[in-house]
Amino acid sequence: MKRSEEITMQYFAFLDKHIQEVLSGSVSEFMELNEIAKHLAVSHTHLTDTIKKEKGQHPCYFYDEKIIHEAKIMIIDSHHSIAEIARVFTYDPSNFSKFFKKMTGTTPGTFRKNSRSI
Repeated sequence: MKRSEEITMQYFAFLDKHIQEVLSGSVSEFMELNEIAKHLAVSHTHLTDTIKKEKGQHPCYFYDEKIIHEAKIMIIDSHHSIAEIARVFTYDPSNFSKFFKKMTGTTPGTFRKNSRSI
């Protein structure tokens, strides 16, 4: 296995673990990309270049996608308010709604309503 493939696998495994730690409350906030790079023992630039080369997108794209995936699950499967879900994801509710809409094209409330009417 090439080193770039190894770094990519480590990055995605770290993201999955880290997001679950935030959601469980064992970690209080999401790490910045440079902090993740340190945990993987590579530079921020090397991590960015490697993920872009291997997957065609910036590492933040995948980080945001994984967060949105987990948020969608929680919005559909829980009865928590959108504000409560935003706080679980360490967001201010207003910022969470903006982030969610930017990533999905719809607000969390509309997403929930549409998901439940199916």
